[in-house]
Amino acid sequence: MPALPAPYGLYVYAIAGPDTAAHAKRCRAVGDANASVSVVGRDGLAAVVSPVSGRPRARRRDLSAHQEVLRVLADHGAVLPMRFGVIAPDADTVLAGLDAARPTHLAALERLAGKAEWNLKGVHVPDALPDLLREDASLRALRESTRRRPGYEANVRLGEAVAVGLQRRAEQAAADVVAQLRPLAAEFSEGRDITGGALNASFLVPHTAATAFRRAVDALADRHRGRITLTLTGPLPCYSFVPADPVPAAV
Repeated sequence: MPALPAPYGLYVYAIAGPDTAAHAKRCRAVGDANASVSVVGRDGLAAVVSPVSGRPRARRRDLSAHQEVLRVLADHGAVLPMRFGVIAPDADTVLAGLDAARPTHLAALERLAGKAEWNLKGVHVPDALPDLLREDASLRALRESTRRRPGYEANVRLGEAVAVGLQRRAEQAAADVVAQLRPLAAEFSEGRDITGGALNASFLVPHTAATAFRRAVDALADRHRGRITLTLTGPLPCYSFVPADPVPAAV
């Protein structure tokens, strides 16, 4: 059990199997410069933790340390990641949280084994107006009307119609992208809406399918060039495919 500075607290990074968790012990800890990463667990389940003397702020150093621990863990096995800033009062609380949801945690680790999260975002292409006009006769008519009778209200209507049209084209492309990629993933999760975006989704992809998945994204980006711009990020910790609070007792 790690030694704790006052006030006592444990920063919780993730839950993993003991063998996987042990690989994080050489990582830099969040918060206190002299703190070390350690493992709290029993009976085949472990939490990766480090002592803290206060609630860490979202500084670059600490965010980087948190992500590095998760990266190292993910390189060696399945991980249930915690969001940045989760602190438990003591090791007993962490152990109680592990015990209370042991079947759920073990099932989740088994489900995530050999897989990683890939996030895909898509935004409409702002300079695709010529393509939009070729496809949309009503928009062409509105633009001609605005040219004949220019004015503030006419320009606003045209601008709104263009924005709606670009978004519609991007959303149509996004639907095709998701339909093509879902068979390559074990699971799929829709993310929060993003400004100017038509797609924000995460895919749980087996490591053995990662290359095929990336190639499929590249092919779809080419297919829908001019409708949507795709940005793929990964592999990532599986935040979108684990319970919101893997350690329910943490505070």
